[in-house]
Amino acid sequence: MGTILITTDYLAPGDQVDDLLRAAGHRTVHSPAIGRRPEGAMADLLLSADAALIAGESVTAQMLETATSLRVIARSGVGYDSIDVAAATARGIVVCNTPGANKNAVAEMTMALLLMCAKRIGETVDGVKNGTWPRHDTRELRGATLGVIGLGPSGRAVVELARAFGMSVLVSTGHPASDLDVDYVAKDDLLTRSDFVTLHARAQSAGAPIIDRESLAAMKSSAYLINTARGSLVDEPALIDALRCGDIAGAGLDVFACEPVDVDNPLLKMPNVVSLSHLAGQTREARAEASLAAARDIVAVLDRQHPQGAVNTVETAAR
Repeated sequence: MGTILITTDYLAPGDQVDDLLRAAGHRTVHSPAIGRRPEGAMADLLLSADAALIAGESVTAQMLETATSLRVIARSGVGYDSIDVAAATARGIVVCNTPGANKNAVAEMTMALLLMCAKRIGETVDGVKNGTWPRHDTRELRGATLGVIGLGPSGRAVVELARAFGMSVLVSTGHPASDLDVDYVAKDDLLTRSDFVTLHARAQSAGAPIIDRESLAAMKSSAYLINTARGSLVDEPALIDALRCGDIAGAGLDVFACEPVDVDNPLLKMPNVVSLSHLAGQTREARAEASLAAARDIVAVLDRQHPQGAVNTVETAAR
């Protein structure tokens, strides 16, 4: 029997995930991650855990030093840059994610942000609530050009929805797919030609942004930036400056460099920015699929089987 720490905030005792893990003979410990934990709290939780099922919570090398029983960390989602994978690998700890589980949810939220930006919905709603009657200049998606950076499962799903809206699609990726009817172009070309740019790439090494000052300067002044991927993909100070100077028209952001986002972040006060709380992939359907996949991978590792979502290769002798 193993002890499984569960910090994903939408999982609870008695749900499907809990039942699956307990039916496999394991003990579950729930400690939902809501906001920032006190320093050292996550390390304390990992002390007696054989496995951890987490959402976006950080797991650092320092935490892993004392987690001597830990054998597997499973993300109930796609991104795993919050986990020190190298440190986990060195200690023989398997790291898993659930690629593709939330692709439809992310794609739909991406299109929702596109529509909110194009139609200036947030500004209009606020205006009506405040007693004005806004008549903003807006635009249609049909006929506009969408630039997609990254072509993982969510990027592909966005391409399909964008084509249904009548948009032309440009894609910049290191892994082009022959079955998609899109134009593959270099990132610089995509930035200069697109009316909307949406990010669906993995976090880069050392947290380097793929949208920096030069990228923002290359975009049309009428263009919008959409990010439902990772906050680290965008140079946030550069984005703030670009929005203030009118270098781009606006942004739709589901992710930020630091989360939960600071209430004093200038992006939250800009009328041309739609700000969400990292919930693009958090539909009930995506949550169920991702969390069950993560739980199955935990059971597999604890049973000394190969998990489907492993992102690292672990030598059993490392432990």
